[in-house]
Amino acid sequence: MGKAVAINGSPRMERGNTAMVLNPFIEGLMDGGSHVELFYASRLKVKPCSCGTMYCWTQVPGQCCIKDEMQLLYPKLKEADILVLATPVYIPLPGDMQDIVNRLCPLLDPVLEFRKGRTRAIFRKGVNTRAIVLVSTSGWWEKGNFGTVVRIVKELAEDTSVRFGGAVLRPHVDFMKRGGELTEEGKAVLDAVRKAGYELIKDGGMKRETLAAISRPLISRTEFWRYMEA
Repeated sequence: MGKAVAINGSPRMERGNTAMVLNPFIEGLMDGGSHVELFYASRLKVKPCSCGTMYCWTQVPGQCCIKDEMQLLYPKLKEADILVLATPVYIPLPGDMQDIVNRLCPLLDPVLEFRKGRTRAIFRKGVNTRAIVLVSTSGWWEKGNFGTVVRIVKELAEDTSVRFGGAVLRPHVDFMKRGGELTEEGKAVLDAVRKAGYELIKDGGMKRETLAAISRPLISRTEFWRYMEA
């Protein structure tokens, strides 16, 4: 898989915890030989989907009626073998990230199939994407807080009939740092993140133990709540 597009959905862009975790993942992809282009959802200023008539399916197939910076992103998405969606957990996604996901509709072919009890589409001919991957961060202690975001990305992969490449998840991400600096455990987490990106390219998938090392607890739940209540 030679090309990847990564979209960072955090409103804090380069300054956020999502960037802290996404950047070594991108480095791992490049270590494996992938060419990666990074975009920030908040910088693209993509408008919400507002046509309401399925213009991109029924009137001018494959073309969005909204002329904004999403038009710059479509060619990049078509060329990418891997789409990486990186986001903090909101309720459930930051607005700019949700707008981009909704605006993927022109890339889908409206030739629908009914598979395993669900109606599914496929990417149009000329869209190279074969896998969609999630990178996500959360301030809450438990890994279960990622449930809705993981389901969204899994559903997107299934709706487009491509492989869900896995989820890089970092709960209680703020505890990777102390006094503004990465702890040794925080550094170890980012080393595992980079390894996961490399595995995705070289082995075709991220190992379970690598993903577990990324998500492992850095403090106990009791310590977390003691800190939050202080």
